[in-house]
Amino acid sequence: MGLGSWLRGGSAAARRQQDGGAGRLSDEAVLAIVAEQLSEISGERWTAGDGLAKGPGAAAVALGVPHGEGPAHLDLTFLPDAARPDGTAVADCVAGFGADSEAAVRRAVEIWASTTGVTMLELLAHNGRFAGHIHPSDADGLPGWHAIHGGIVAWGTGDRHNAVQDWTVTHPLLPQLAPAFADGFGRDGLIGVKIFFGGRAGRETAEVRVDGEIHEPASKALLALDWPRVTDGLAYARTFVLLVHPVHKP
Repeated sequence: MGLGSWLRGGSAAARRQQDGGAGRLSDEAVLAIVAEQLSEISGERWTAGDGLAKGPGAAAVALGVPHGEGPAHLDLTFLPDAARPDGTAVADCVAGFGADSEAAVRRAVEIWASTTGVTMLELLAHNGRFAGHIHPSDADGLPGWHAIHGGIVAWGTGDRHNAVQDWTVTHPLLPQLAPAFADGFGRDGLIGVKIFFGGRAGRETAEVRVDGEIHEPASKALLALDWPRVTDGLAYARTFVLLVHPVHKP
């Protein structure tokens, strides 16, 4: 599969309709924000051009086709090596909120960068600067896999808007979700796992996506965990784990 498969396709007219509809920012504007965020976090120069946010070496981020879920719903694919996307591309989606489309997109990119983006930066750096490495033998790891764990972001309303985030910090999710992943994954490495959950009592959301697709067993397992269900306000948490490669016992 070539690099073009990871970029938005369609005619120029269709692209203009996608980019301008419902107040949606253009591809170039979104990618410029992605490049800005990754430059700020990494301390290295990222630029936007040719349908990508481009970083050091061959690293890049591609923007997917919008799915009609609002102008601040983004599909972002991190390419550790843009010249060889097969088997290495890590897809994710994220939504933001704000006073206008630009503010909402900036918030979405900030959330993505601090959860998903940092795991990919750490994959490239491999020095513990951007995210934590978890060995499969660690108590908070996933048996059989070396993992990179991104940040845990919280948002909500009310005095307990951090409640789900605080719970996640003290209740590592990978070992709790491990039984749901017993059937394995579709490839042998660079598996992206997005975890998003929270809400309020009686209106909870629990979503686990693996390589961009909803993983039903893990989502059900996440919903069944005893994370806080706030009754006054809202409390959400999002994190991202990159399963780098399997580790087999000798």
